[in-house]
Amino acid sequence: MSNAAFFQHTLDNGLRIVVEEMPHSQSVAAGFLVRTGARDEVEDLAGVSHFVEHMCFKGTPKRDWQAITREFDEMGSTYNAYTSKERTVYFGWVRHEDLERQVDLIADMMRSAMPTEEFDMEKNVILEEIAMSDDSLEREVFDQLHQQLFAGHPLAWPILGTTDSIKRLTRDQLHGYFQERYHPANMVLVVAGGVKGSDVMRVAEKLCGDWPAFAPRPERQKPKIDFNGTHTKKLERFSRQALGLIFDAPGAAHDQRETADVMATLLGGPNSLFYWNIIQAGVAPYVAAGRLDYCDMGMMLAFGFCEPDNAQKMHDAMRAEIDNLYRDGIKDEDVLRVCNKARTSLAGEAESPYHRLMQMFGDIDVLGQPRTVEQRLSALEAVTPDTVREYLDQWPLNKNMAVISVGPTEFAPA
Repeated sequence: MSNAAFFQHTLDNGLRIVVEEMPHSQSVAAGFLVRTGARDEVEDLAGVSHFVEHMCFKGTPKRDWQAITREFDEMGSTYNAYTSKERTVYFGWVRHEDLERQVDLIADMMRSAMPTEEFDMEKNVILEEIAMSDDSLEREVFDQLHQQLFAGHPLAWPILGTTDSIKRLTRDQLHGYFQERYHPANMVLVVAGGVKGSDVMRVAEKLCGDWPAFAPRPERQKPKIDFNGTHTKKLERFSRQALGLIFDAPGAAHDQRETADVMATLLGGPNSLFYWNIIQAGVAPYVAAGRLDYCDMGMMLAFGFCEPDNAQKMHDAMRAEIDNLYRDGIKDEDVLRVCNKARTSLAGEAESPYHRLMQMFGDIDVLGQPRTVEQRLSALEAVTPDTVREYLDQWPLNKNMAVISVGPTEFAPA
């Protein structure tokens, strides 16, 4: 898929540049998409992608960590980074006149020195982050889901890593992974806002043109999942029981992804079946539905949290509402309501360079090309009551499913 609405250029060393020009904007958001994440790690190095993200803020041959932080603040930048299962992203949002300075700073971070003197301190920070995440039932469910359904596949590793894997990690291992992954063929400079693509190209050539070229990353191993069985984990430190029902669903690149999102909202979003017939009925305080998607597969989740004694009741209520979808059918007005809300969100986000940058990161990584706001709206317009009904037939929620149960009891649905 090519898209002439965007300025695109690739430097001689393989660094790709993608720009959406927003002439009426007084700001610009810019950042680097690094196509590496937890699923690109080996088990012994679980958490290394996230650790590298931290270390990129800790110093370069040109700037120490104080200078990096100070320069972001001097520009008034809204900046951050994140690591997911499949990508790592660094970005900043500034006035358009500060574009070159912002790209210069983030590009310098992509050449991090991985300073030895900061390594042990940051390791302690990440170990504390893991300890804090252990206090989150939501995080435990997310990690348990991946550990059980993706057993033996890199998607099973926690993004943060484990206490053992982080403690064992050496600075040389970290630096080796960084050099292997942070090179032009595995990175994209993405920009959205009040700037010309030709100016971004000039800046990129000046700041990144001398980066050494490497071969593209190897193909990822596609996971195989059995959407059957019940997986329980007893954790007495929690007072609530968490329960997840997991079904096969389209991946991030599938042309039914928008239909899947609408389906999830109908089932477990605002004004949904779950909301009115489970939460408002007093069965459980929190029940929802959503989709997890990766480049080559996806999952639909129905999940909730409740008092342990109410787990069976919550499970039965979720299954009953799923059955109701098939018994009563999809109402046209409900699909229209959900789609209209999504259209409004897209329209609002279209005016923000920051939101456009986030959308472009995802599209480029998964689809290979960015989509315009019009293309995103067109994909949403294609969702109709009929396509939702077709989805329910093609990706059934009333047949095979896996169950994840985490909490103070080893609850398994009867």
